[in-house]
Amino acid sequence: MTAERGALLAEADRALAAQDFARAAALFEEAAKGSEDPSVMLRLAGVYRACGRPRMALEAVHRALALAPLDFTALMLRASLLERMGDPNAGEAWGHAIAQKPDGPLPPQLVAVLAEGERCHAAWLDAKEAGLAVRMADIEARANVDEAARIERFRSNALRRTRPYHSQPTHFHFPGLREREFHPRALFPWLEKLEASTDTIAAELDAVMNAERAELVPYVQYAAHQPLDQWRELNHNPDWTAIHLLRGGRRVDANARHCPRTLALLETLNQPAIPGASPNVMFSLLAPDTAIPPHVGYNNARLVCHLPLIVPEGCWFRVGAETRDWRRGEAFVFDDTIEHEARNPSARLRVVLIFDLWHPDLEPIEREAVAAVIGSDASRVPEGL
Repeated sequence: MTAERGALLAEADRALAAQDFARAAALFEEAAKGSEDPSVMLRLAGVYRACGRPRMALEAVHRALALAPLDFTALMLRASLLERMGDPNAGEAWGHAIAQKPDGPLPPQLVAVLAEGERCHAAWLDAKEAGLAVRMADIEARANVDEAARIERFRSNALRRTRPYHSQPTHFHFPGLREREFHPRALFPWLEKLEASTDTIAAELDAVMNAERAELVPYVQYAAHQPLDQWRELNHNPDWTAIHLLRGGRRVDANARHCPRTLALLETLNQPAIPGASPNVMFSLLAPDTAIPPHVGYNNARLVCHLPLIVPEGCWFRVGAETRDWRRGEAFVFDDTIEHEARNPSARLRVVLIFDLWHPDLEPIEREAVAAVIGSDASRVPEGL
């Protein structure tokens, strides 16, 4: 800052303190000439707002944003000015400001302003969504269940209520496979047969849990030096454990011998056969008041199926932007290489049968290629996943 500009700003501050808004504005305008400092424009905007000239204030804010397009304070001021002026774009402007909210606590003077802005933005979103729903009602009425779900998600993404999530495997990525958080049931007609066997599978779960020589191990197990930071909190943690029936393609006889019907049913499904990596079948046990943090799986050539068996009230599972409650006997298939997380907020144990499947987009020759690559490097497959 030049000495001349510094003197102008000091004099402008004195004029502002004396509530001589006209002189303060003139001095800030002079100081702003040739300046690359957006804070000068924001101080000018504040003067114009104080003296009841919101359009001039908005022009000054736009000059600040031309220098710093993502400045949170400038975006907040722009949104509040538009709201004050009754501009229909105020709600969207608040969305732009909220998106740039910095981490950590805000100055007290901004907290109430932001809260009002969030209310304005929420009301704008609700009104826009209602209008789009009316406009799209006939289209959605003609769509099937899966099409309607994708259309609804498209609308949600367009409104920025949700965002796109993509497959991000930690180790092995096969190109060209469709990315879906939860895959359509129509692709897996055997789901109904699996669900019809819920009581049988639950009875075998009870048998293995009460067996003297059953093996119950932490779900996540890896050496501390390995670069798998997403699992640090749950590594070797007994809050998330597993009773493996098949692990990395190997039968865990201490457990599997108690579950013949479960394994016989799964033998009819299209599980990957990859030495050292798959198939995998396990009962996943999540302790009371335990969260599984957001994470991704290692290989997008497979999908994962859950069959909930013991589900206390309130247990939920999120994949990407979609959150579902587990419900006993209601199975689903999802892509575990898309960010997902889970929580058991209850005071009881939650148990889910989990097993892996080939991704349905893979051709037989592609499955052979996947098995050859992963099977030759199975030591890279994270233990227990």
